[in-house]
This record gives sequence, C-alpha cells and structure tokens, in this order.
Amino acid sequence: MNKMIARGVAPLLAALILTACATPEFKQPQIATPTAFRESQTPQPAAEVAGIEGSRWKPAQPAEQQPRGQWWLAFNDSALTALIDEATANNANLAVAAARVKQARAIAGIANADRLPQVGVGVGAQRARPAPLEANLPQGTPTPAQTSYSASLTASYEVDLFGRVAAGVSAARSDAVASEANFRSVLLSLQADVAQTYFRLRALDAELETVNRTVGLREESVKVTQRRFDLGDIGEFDLSRARTELATARAEAIGLQRQRATTEHQLAVLLGKPAADYVAGPSPLLDSTLMPTIPAGLPSSLLERRPDIVAAQRTMEAANARIGVARGAMFPALTLSAAGGGIGGTFSEVFKWSSRSWVTGALLAMPLIDGGRNRNNVIRSEAALEESVGTYRQNVLNAFAEVEDNLAGLRILAGQGEQIDAALVSARRSADLAQKLYDAGRSSYLELLDAQRNLAAVERTAVQLRGNRAVTTVALIRALGGGWDGAGVEGKTLAQN
Repeated sequence: MNKMIARGVAPLLAALILTACATPEFKQPQIATPTAFRESQTPQPAAEVAGIEGSRWKPAQPAEQQPRGQWWLAFNDSALTALIDEATANNANLAVAAARVKQARAIAGIANADRLPQVGVGVGAQRARPAPLEANLPQGTPTPAQTSYSASLTASYEVDLFGRVAAGVSAARSDAVASEANFRSVLLSLQADVAQTYFRLRALDAELETVNRTVGLREESVKVTQRRFDLGDIGEFDLSRARTELATARAEAIGLQRQRATTEHQLAVLLGKPAADYVAGPSPLLDSTLMPTIPAGLPSSLLERRPDIVAAQRTMEAANARIGVARGAMFPALTLSAAGGGIGGTFSEVFKWSSRSWVTGALLAMPLIDGGRNRNNVIRSEAALEESVGTYRQNVLNAFAEVEDNLAGLRILAGQGEQIDAALVSARRSADLAQKLYDAGRSSYLELLDAQRNLAAVERTAVQLRGNRAVTTVALIRALGGGWDGAGVEGKTLAQN
C-alpha cells in the first residue's frame, strides 16, 4: 500500500518541484501607446523623408541593433561632423560606458562557463617527516623524512537539474545587452550634447555680432551727439542718454562674452580636452532655414528605437531570470566529479601504471535550514523585477513626453519665427524713419532711442530663436533615439575601446 502511494505521489512531487523552481515566464508590461504624436503637425509618410543634400530619415524599424546612422550629416555642417568625430574618439564618459560593456560581456562569459565541465591539472611535490605515532612506531623512534611527488587530473560538472545555472546565464546575457544599450544611449547623448553646445555657441556668436553692431551704432551716436552738443544744437540730456545707451550695450556684450566662454569650456569637456587648450573661432549662426525636418514616426516605434528603453527592457528580463536563480538555490544541486593521477617517491614513478589512483563521485546537496535566507532572496528578486518594470514604464512615459515637448517646441518656434520676421521688417523701417526724423529735427532723441532699442531687441530675439530652433531640432533627434539612415559608429567605438 505504501509503495503504491509513493509511486503515485512521487511524480506529483517532482512536477511541483520543477514548476516551483523554474524561471517564471517573462511577461511584457502592457503600456498604453498612442496611435500618433499629438504635436505632430502632418502625417508622416511611410517612405523615407529627404533631408539636406540627400541625407535620409526613415521611420524606426523594430530592431534594437539597427545602426542609428550619422544623423548629424543632415545639418550639412562639416565643422559639426568633425567635432562629433573628435568627441566620439576622446570623450571620457563614452570610454567609461565602453568599459562597462566589456565588464558585462565578461560576466556573461563567466556565467556561461558554469554550464561546462571544469577540468584542472595539478603537479606537486611534498617532503615530510611523520611522527612515530603516525607511523605506528613507539614514542621516540626516529623516523626518516620522505619525499613524494604527485600529478592529478580533475574534472567536475554540475547537472543543472532545476535551471539555476541556465537562469544565471540568461540574466548575465540580458545584463550585457542592457549594458550595450546603455552605451548607445551615452553615445547618442554625447553626439546630441556636442551638436546642441555647438549650435548654442554659434547662436551666441550671432547674438554677439548683433550686440557689437549695436555698440558700433551707439558709439557713432555718441560722437554725433557730442558734436551737436558742442555746437549748442542740443542739451546735455541727449548726450547723457547717448552715453548711457552706449555703456549699457557694452555691458551686454561683455555678458555675452562670459556666456560664450562658459559654452566653449563645456564643448571642450565634451571633446575630451582641457578647457584652457581649446579655442573655438567665431562662427555666427546666420540662418536656421536649412535645419532638417525630422519625421516623428509612430509612437510604437519609439519603444524599439530609444536605447534607454531597450536597456530598461533587458534589465527587466535579467531581473526575471534572477528569480529563477534564487528559486533554484532552494532545491538540490547535483555535482559530478572525477579525479585521476599518480603518486610516487620519484617524479618518474608518478607516471607508472602501478602508481595510478582515481576517484569518482556524485554529490547531491540542498539546504535544509537556512533561516529563511533563500526564501527572502526569492522575495528580493521578485521585488527587483517589480522595480525594473516600474522603471521601464517611467522611461517609456518620459520618452513620449520628450518627443511631444520637442515637437511642440519646433511648432511654436516656427510660429514665433514668422512673427519675429515680420516684426524685424517693421522695426528696421521704424528705426530708419526715426533716424531721418531726428536728423531733420522733427523728433526728439528719446523717440530715436526708443526705435533703435526696439530694433536691437527684435534682432536679438530673432537670433535667439534661430539658436533655439537648432537646439530643439537636435533635442527631437535625441528624443526619437537618433537617425536610422546608415551605418552607425557605435560598433566601431566599442571595438576601439
């Protein structure tokens, strides 16, 4: 009767054990994905969209390893291309990310080694003088010293009964892929940071050019006003206002020079250079109409094209696999071992057939009382999966928001640009008329200053909008995960590092 019960219960217990310790099936978190970006002004074509001089932009394809391409070529700026190449070769943060990829790949290799038999060899020599009692001799009997030599070959292999080793390998491989995705995220951020800092620097150069032009006009105005004051045509009030406006314009120029120096230093750090050794020549951003138009694509494609989301996805998979590792530690581990070799009084005797020795064995071991250590490790692993799922969801929401932000930014900047262009035409006409009226003595100097001040403000706003449009275009590219138009540089960079 007992045998019949055992025969019926044993398969059930075995099935329960295998079910309990197996790695749980990974379930992709369900996230509400909009069918289109709200801020996308026009439907994106299914075919590729042309950029500048043949540069191509395509909607993302569901392949995380697809190269991001040299998206910066769409700006048709050789100086920008040179800066990004230099930063890719020398940036310290990128080198750190590449080193982490190497570490993760090595850890995956270490984990995979546990799936293979471990074989070792040993050769040794030993000289010993045993005590009389050890040699079964009376106390005080002299014993001679003896020399022995040995050589052995050992092998061991853990039979992965409950998938613990396989789960560990899966977790390590997912970590390695996540590390590679993080590297691509750092690379994309570096490229975008270089491009944005470069355009900020050029926008500051254009703004400085505008302010310096204003300073020149103010200097000429002071000279003219001084002559008219000396001739008695005007009072001291007009001369004082002219000098005030000149000093104010010069102060603004000095403030912009400080901003430019700081931005230049930021670019030097991105390039991997000491700030004191890097000098960027002036290159005003004169026109933003050549900025490429970036198609947003479909929101669903963002989940495959953003490297940070890919990294979060792989982190979830690794956390899920580690639940299997934690569960496997609660069940028996079967280790097979074998060793063979020889021992002799001389080294040549070690390899004689008569000196041979061997041993084989199998060890089945499992914890009985661990104070709840393994159970709590399972709970910790499950909580780690919950954390990674939350991180993934937050990354996806942030990604959608960043795309919407930058689409909205470009739309609003385009509208501002149209209004500023109209205001600029009007302000220039007003300043010209005010100058003619003042020269003819038909208006006051305050009216002239007001018109000139208004023109300078509109010109600076136009320049700032030009720079903001360039920076926001790059930000949209970063939010979309880069371009997909050609061979990328991430593989080459990883190989170099």
